[in-house]
Amino acid sequence: MLKRHRVYVISTTLMALLVALGVAAPQAFQNISETVLNTLGHYFGWFYLISTFVFVVFLLGLAMSRYGKIRLGPQNSGPEYGVFSWLSMLLSAGFGVGLVFYGMAEPIQHLTEPPHGLAEPGGAQAATLAMQYSFFHWGMNQWAAFTLVGLIIAFFQFRKERPGLVSTMVEPATVKLPGRQGLSDSLDVLAVVATVMGVATSLGLGILQMNGGLHTVFGWADSFWTKAAILGAMFVCYTASSYSGLDKGIRVLSNLNMALCLGFMGYMLFTGPTVLILDNFVNGLGAYLGNYIEMALTIPPLEDRDWMNRFTLFYWAWVIAWSPFVGTFVARISKGRTITEYVLGVLLVPPLLACAWIAVFGTTALDLQLSGGVDLAGPVADDVANALFQMYQALPFSTFLSGVTMLILFVFLVTSADSASYIVSQMTDHGSLNPPLYKRLTWGVLISAICLTLIVASGLEGLQSASLLAALPFAMVLFLMMGVLMSQLRADRRAMLVELYQRNAETPVGADVFEADDFTDLPPEKRIRRRLNFNRKP
Repeated sequence: MLKRHRVYVISTTLMALLVALGVAAPQAFQNISETVLNTLGHYFGWFYLISTFVFVVFLLGLAMSRYGKIRLGPQNSGPEYGVFSWLSMLLSAGFGVGLVFYGMAEPIQHLTEPPHGLAEPGGAQAATLAMQYSFFHWGMNQWAAFTLVGLIIAFFQFRKERPGLVSTMVEPATVKLPGRQGLSDSLDVLAVVATVMGVATSLGLGILQMNGGLHTVFGWADSFWTKAAILGAMFVCYTASSYSGLDKGIRVLSNLNMALCLGFMGYMLFTGPTVLILDNFVNGLGAYLGNYIEMALTIPPLEDRDWMNRFTLFYWAWVIAWSPFVGTFVARISKGRTITEYVLGVLLVPPLLACAWIAVFGTTALDLQLSGGVDLAGPVADDVANALFQMYQALPFSTFLSGVTMLILFVFLVTSADSASYIVSQMTDHGSLNPPLYKRLTWGVLISAICLTLIVASGLEGLQSASLLAALPFAMVLFLMMGVLMSQLRADRRAMLVELYQRNAETPVGADVFEADDFTDLPPEKRIRRRLNFNRKP
């Protein structure tokens, strides 16, 4: 019994210990976690930067390569979900509360503290850099690790019919190592712990923002009972969604939230500074793409790294640590798509929508700040959770705007909890595509209990810092997974070409001249001679 459920037992035990530390000594726990994280950033900051950049280049190259037509499943299969539902679920899993939380606040943060000190605070150049770096932080690099993990898991799970676990992805490279089972279990436990810590933190931040909105707009008490009521309502909705399953629960909620987000963005666009928003969106994209390599690979001197540590490195560590969760979920909903379709859809579309959201809400905030209409820098610095609602107070129909925002936050919280419990159940059920309901509900209860406990004990920030410590080992594992994927893709393409060769009277259909040589009976020296003759100019 213990042997079969060892990943579940070990991961729950570790989570209990971490939560106990966060409750017993929240400030000390946070200080220790941040010290370790800063040390890793000092010595391995370059590694985080180069990793996300390499992931983006690798994925785009793979999408445009000859492997792009390979499907994540049988070659004659098709997608399980329509494009709108697929993209909606991608956004719910990958962005969720974070985009609502920081979409308006991050441009204001960069306005008052320009990236790398490249401009004077509060000026027009600082505003331009604010949009440029906000787009960068929510762009392709953020989705690169998610896309890579999801691609590899989907390939093995649906094409090779292997369990959808992180350990399975590196199995071909570790099969001959001593203690392989211990290494596999360690990777799976690390994935579970990082997922639970990250989700509990995100739920906690979302609950704090909803509570802040209720307090600012409707005068509700900023108390434990208000937060508990929000979490309780979320849990009831999550339970109903979980009982309905992936196809009905998460898909319906994700479609609802996508429609809400698009409609809300449209309203804010046409009732706000429309031309300025559109100008900033286009200029922001141009600055982001035009300066992409410089932003992706810039490392300032040691004494000037404070901004980078708090923003760029924090984001990259966060997404790498979250990649097993988001990647596994993305893989689960991407069966039947080609590699090209998958990469372009996951790596490009969600970042584009995120940039549009930031352009709308960030530009509105910057316009209010720079015009002197309202001071948002102070609220952002004091409490990011309340800053968005402070901005609404300066706009028409502020109560309506706050209500819609809280509805979007609530649905994001429900879908995040539902998808997280689904994926953690899968991770602790040997990679099953349909983990049992009791496991999904158990993990949902545990995540909610952890979230509420840490809110009461003020331990959310410590748990968030601790979750980022998983980023370094996972980044190294991702490079190993890239090598395994390329080896498997080459073998897969060769198998398909051999099948075509045999089905077409030993004609090398679809192969280039070098691949065609592999299917012939010519001795090596004749193959080389034929290649030389083929390449010789007339």
